[in-house]
Amino acid sequence: MTETAFRIDVDADGIALATWDMAGRSMNVITPEVMQELAALVDRVAGDEAIKGCVITSGKDSFSGGADLSMLQGLGLAYARLAKEQGEEPAMRYFFEESRRLTLLYRRLETCGKPFVAAVGGVCLGGAFELALACHYRVAADDAATRVGLPEVKVGLFPGAGGTQRVARLMPTGDALQMLFKGEQLRPAMAKSMGLVHELAPRAEIVARAKAWILAGGKGVAPWDVEGFRLPSGKVYSPGGMMTWPPANAIYRRETYDNYPAVKAILHAVYEGLQLPMDLALRVESRWFAKILRSREAAAMIRTLFLSMQDLNKGARRPAGVPASTLKTVGVLGAGFMGAGIAYVTAQAGMDVVLIDRDIASAEKGKAHSHKLMTDQIMKGRAKTADRDALLARITPTADYAALAGCDLVIEAVFEDPAVKAEAIAKAEAAMRPDCVFASNTSTLPISGLAAGSSRPADFVGIHFFSPVEKMMLVEVIMGKATGPRALATALDYVRAIRKTPIVVNDGRGFYANRCVGAYLREGHLMLAEGVPPAMIENAARMAGMPVGPLSLNDEVAIDLALRIVKATKAQLGAAAVDPVQERILTAMVETEGRLGRKNGKGFYDYPEKGQKSLWPGLRGVAGAALDAESIDVGTLKLRFLVAQAVEAARTVEEGIVTDPREADVGSILGFGFAPYTGGTLSYIDGMGAKAFVAHCDALAAAYGPRFEPGAMLREMAAKGETFYGRSGAQPKAA
Repeated sequence: MTETAFRIDVDADGIALATWDMAGRSMNVITPEVMQELAALVDRVAGDEAIKGCVITSGKDSFSGGADLSMLQGLGLAYARLAKEQGEEPAMRYFFEESRRLTLLYRRLETCGKPFVAAVGGVCLGGAFELALACHYRVAADDAATRVGLPEVKVGLFPGAGGTQRVARLMPTGDALQMLFKGEQLRPAMAKSMGLVHELAPRAEIVARAKAWILAGGKGVAPWDVEGFRLPSGKVYSPGGMMTWPPANAIYRRETYDNYPAVKAILHAVYEGLQLPMDLALRVESRWFAKILRSREAAAMIRTLFLSMQDLNKGARRPAGVPASTLKTVGVLGAGFMGAGIAYVTAQAGMDVVLIDRDIASAEKGKAHSHKLMTDQIMKGRAKTADRDALLARITPTADYAALAGCDLVIEAVFEDPAVKAEAIAKAEAAMRPDCVFASNTSTLPISGLAAGSSRPADFVGIHFFSPVEKMMLVEVIMGKATGPRALATALDYVRAIRKTPIVVNDGRGFYANRCVGAYLREGHLMLAEGVPPAMIENAARMAGMPVGPLSLNDEVAIDLALRIVKATKAQLGAAAVDPVQERILTAMVETEGRLGRKNGKGFYDYPEKGQKSLWPGLRGVAGAALDAESIDVGTLKLRFLVAQAVEAARTVEEGIVTDPREADVGSILGFGFAPYTGGTLSYIDGMGAKAFVAHCDALAAAYGPRFEPGAMLREMAAKGETFYGRSGAQPKAA
């Protein structure tokens, strides 16, 4: 056979070593060509009496990230073409059979009669881990870089190449469901304790250990193919089963609010599959997989959270022709919570950091934040003391701006006040090298205004982090009116170096993410003023797909900050630019009640020193109204939350703030948690169609006010049947 993905070597003991090493790729992925080669490998091993068994390993740092999901997109296009040419039934038959090719291949490997062993080092996820699970023995490298898992649920799918069936036969049902629902990556020790990996070894020894298992008489038979095999949790219809399935269904509803068809399909596939022999169980899994693969949710999530995010992470918006920047030292102005977080992620990426504050004590306090974060990692077994020492050695706290002289990039993260920022900018530019790029981490202030006082506006760019910096994966890169291509390229290179996802937006108050977040918070405030019970507000937001309710979110970002933004907007743009009802609610909370949010232990919620937070009973008094919960339509509340954010996102496109729908969608999910099952704010509109969305906007505007009014662009799109992706031509590239 022609070997382009796998190198095959058979040793003197008759053991084949298949080294997966795809040319021209940094990581192995499953493609139709890989499947074809793997099928030929299985046939060769099974048909050659001289071969005792086979070890599959990787020639790269990682085993594999799984399937190329653009392959699945192509399958959907083929289905649409066949349905048009031959009809629905032949198209569906083709779609089903093609979607289970990997399942049948893995089952062929599992039942070929010869032992297969997976020797796994580095990342082994999705379809690649399903390959490992189909092997008869699994040896994993016992190091920090190795991770295994089935994360398909995070892009609207589920493990459809036998994953649901093998995992549910290797471990107790409840644990299997939890693993499949969460889609988390597992460390080697955890995978072994869960029974997903048989043996751990130093990376240099994994192939030798795998071969040793075969030579010691390892059998090419899976446990479930041995007569008398018993499920770890017993039969589905048993006392133990009845202790598992009713709670599992309740957990599914609580965690997903029925928004994620793939999670429900996992329940079905495991529940039905555990009652059947393996081959029939795999067929059931395949039917559910084909159904989910054609769902709107899977299509939207694959496009946004895999293909689009991949494009952005690879530099889709980086200016062409600008040489890559080598960032060795980064200056951070301001050692408060945001600045300290920026210093931490920068040092974690291997760069040196100059951390500046008004005095050395404040700067040292900012560095201590990194000490705490690293200590937390050590306590969790995710880092060593030496790692902490090395990271801290890269951070230099100081009050002297002259220390910026050796920096390649300076990021300002001082107090959100134009005068304070102007002073910091002037001091920094006096000390910086001529070729150093300056970035402002501002959440609301226009970059062009801040750059007006700069002596080098072409090298001035916005880099907006989200809080907490170490956890949030999105960074908003803001182009001021004078920002040049080198500054943009440097910002994108930096964001890539710290392993976060960038979106590029043009300048404007609130930029993109905070405008949408502001619309979400405002809707919660106005619902409260209308008399909607606070618990209903929070629950309806969660039911709509948001990660936290607007009142809880406002507590986290601080209520006084929200009031300050409202007042600043009113002062700069006039009274018509703010909602007086929202201003009344925020003023009452902050100035009358002294409730600032989580930071002072009292906001929309109470935060006792011990115990869980709970909604403040005094909210009804602040609202000044109370509606009967039975009279409120929850569906309308959910719609208001999503439409308020999506229509604001559409406005940013119309105003030229956002120019690429991929960035709007990725930014909305990573930046503020906009209902992931929709694919993001603009995919939400495209998914229902502009005409239907505009109709919702008009109905909500008539009932609740002009904040829901769609702009001229949306009305034009509705009239022409256009979509955001169709207008822009921004389609994700294949992997």
